[in-house]
Amino acid sequence: MNRHRGRRLGAWCAGLLLAGVSVVVGCRAADTDGITPVPQFLAFLPWLLAPAGFALLCALLARWWPGVVWAVAVLGLLAWYLEPYGGTGEPDGPPLAALRVLTSNVEFGRGTPALLRVVRDRHPDVVFVQECEPGCRALLEREAADAYPYRRAVTADGSKGSLILSRFPLTPAAGVAGTMGMPGAVADVRGHPVRLQLAHPMPPLPDQVGLWRRELGRLRAFAAAGPDTPTVLAGDFNASQDHAAFRHILDTGLSDAARLAGHDRTPSWPARTASVTGAQIDHVLVSPDFTVTGARFLRLSGTDHRALLTDLMLHGRK
Repeated sequence: MNRHRGRRLGAWCAGLLLAGVSVVVGCRAADTDGITPVPQFLAFLPWLLAPAGFALLCALLARWWPGVVWAVAVLGLLAWYLEPYGGTGEPDGPPLAALRVLTSNVEFGRGTPALLRVVRDRHPDVVFVQECEPGCRALLEREAADAYPYRRAVTADGSKGSLILSRFPLTPAAGVAGTMGMPGAVADVRGHPVRLQLAHPMPPLPDQVGLWRRELGRLRAFAAAGPDTPTVLAGDFNASQDHAAFRHILDTGLSDAARLAGHDRTPSWPARTASVTGAQIDHVLVSPDFTVTGARFLRLSGTDHRALLTDLMLHGRK
């Protein structure tokens, strides 16, 4: 009798775990982000291997063979979706100019001093800064004015402020409308125009999933609107490659620089646990005009995001 109860309990545990994981994996397979809590769990899709694996163990111990088949199928799908998403095509034109890009969410400005040290040490050509409130902007513009004479900003308190710093001349662009500031510009990179757009859509909070999806849709529209001009779209996307709304941006022809450099699953948030668990939601996306020669995620004190530093090479078009 006790053995029978134990098997029943194991089957129930396996079934409950597999039901929850299957909903998330099913949305991934259907190319949709679903409704809360699916978008939140999608950000951590690789870590669902743990409950799915535990469910398989429970099903085996309970000798629940349909559950074993179910668990193996779910684990197979999870393993399939661990593969990186997006194109890896190489430009066929000659190299024109090198471009080093840094993006960092400084968490309400608290990570600004650490970011400034990285900027001085790594010498990026373009810096995208999210959650750059007025104090953050003042510090960066004051201390980096000589190296970065060109800038575009949305001045706002808290998480809504954003800033682009550039060594290259900038022509103002409209930017993408959002709850948080997303400025844009066109950079003159050694005589070649490059569209720059900072990304910082709303996070998929339980009551903000619709807004999050719409703002990612606007970033997708931006990406699709300039196929003839080299483009860099960078920032805190509050989305990973396991979110359909983010993959739809990649489907316009942009590529994830970290993926091209072999870091497609390196977590960037939350920084305190990123070495163990987390999600890659900070990205530098580039048009097919670029090759990626390096990418590195950097830990900055004061912020819950890792910064992303990428080395790009702009190529001409044949």
